[in-house]
Amino acid sequence: MGRRLKTPFTADYEGQLLMKYCVLIIDGAAGLPLRERGGKTCLELARTPNLDAMAREGIAGLARTVPPGMEASSACACMSILGYDPKVYYRGRAAIEAKSMGIPIADGEVVFRCNLVAVSDGKMQDYSSGHISTDEARQLIATLNEKLGNDGVRFYPGVSYRHICKLAGMEETALATCTPPHDIPGKPVKEFLPKGKGSKLLRDLMKCSEDVLRDHPVNVKRKARGETPATMLWLFWGSGKVPEMPAFKKVYGVDAAITSGVDLLHGLGKMVGMDVLSIPGVTDGPDNDYVAQISGALNALEKCDLVVVHIEAADEAGHGGNIDEKIAAIEAADREVVGRVRGWRGGALRALVLPDHATPIEVRTHTETPVPFLLWGKGFSSNRAKRFTEAEGEKTDLFVDPGYSIMGKLINK
Repeated sequence: MGRRLKTPFTADYEGQLLMKYCVLIIDGAAGLPLRERGGKTCLELARTPNLDAMAREGIAGLARTVPPGMEASSACACMSILGYDPKVYYRGRAAIEAKSMGIPIADGEVVFRCNLVAVSDGKMQDYSSGHISTDEARQLIATLNEKLGNDGVRFYPGVSYRHICKLAGMEETALATCTPPHDIPGKPVKEFLPKGKGSKLLRDLMKCSEDVLRDHPVNVKRKARGETPATMLWLFWGSGKVPEMPAFKKVYGVDAAITSGVDLLHGLGKMVGMDVLSIPGVTDGPDNDYVAQISGALNALEKCDLVVVHIEAADEAGHGGNIDEKIAAIEAADREVVGRVRGWRGGALRALVLPDHATPIEVRTHTETPVPFLLWGKGFSSNRAKRFTEAEGEKTDLFVDPGYSIMGKLINK
């Protein structure tokens, strides 16, 4: 894989205390060569003049954001990018999202992520029910609470298809083996229902949700419009309380803020004491207001030292198996976000840009493959990469492992 970076990068600038930092996470942008597109990846196919210029001007390489043996999730990978070892602090994704949503988890309680999914002819048709709107989803979750909720079972609405189920006095459910719905597109769901100890209650809830959702007015209207209905609630990623994590300011010496269209990143930010930015127009899909997101993030640097910008759209396109949408999402991030980072005139700036993980079109889910990264700005000089791609990152022979050390490379800690 190449030589590992075992010491922090050196910096040749003065006035380090005035330095500002931007971390840009283009979720799921990395992938594998596409046979139908001449053996190129989506990053190679995309027109990314700003990313490529930053790669030529700064340091490029590969980083292992997912520790060996751990799930290739955004939870693990983004925890690494924020500078925390997932092997020490990761205890499950649902609890992190619950933290973002302000859902308390007491002793003896377990939380699960629950997606509103579409199952057709016994197969997983769509892990997101056609990216159902948040308003429609809230109506469905309210009805599920009315019909299936009780003192021990409670559903909490999130964003679009992503929600939380909290179970009290049922800790055994956390032992069940569950499969994320985005891992099984087009496959028979019967083979992937929760298994093992504690799984019966989960399967019962999922089965009962079908009856509740079948003729719900929201689904009736969606079908009338030719849209995908939400036919089932799918439970996975069960976990208990989140662990205590040291504050980002204490570990890295700078105040930080974060912006994202998904609860997971908000939860991670809250766990380490970052300010969660509320920027109108920020979403998890192609309708994201990229300009508003990066403008709000860069404006936040007037008050804080570092801002994390997480963009979800490329990952969603990867899960959907849509090559052109993934390329378009990467190009939009380059044009609207990276260009503004590169052209910022608010003072000395250093940037870290990378996907959290790969979401290859062929498999339509996450992989633990090391991802390309670039470090750009004052104190970083070129190591002769030509573009921001997987292949160019590998050519530089720089490999950051463990991935959680990369934040220290940016801040020079």
